[in-house]
Amino acid sequence: MVEQLLTEFEEQTQAVTLIPSRGGVFEVVVDGTLIYSKKATGRHAEYQEIADQIR
Repeated sequence: MVEQLLTEFEEQTQAVTLIPSRGGVFEVVVDGTLIYSKKATGRHAEYQEIADQIR
């Protein structure tokens, strides 16, 4: 998913930080705003779901 996001949003991206974690935590934060949390939803996000939130 990260590769897809970087490809699609390459022109708008200034920096990306990947923070490894344990326990199945997967969160996406854009400009300091949490746009997706696997911990909160209980499931992994689909690519389109994340891309739509970034747009």
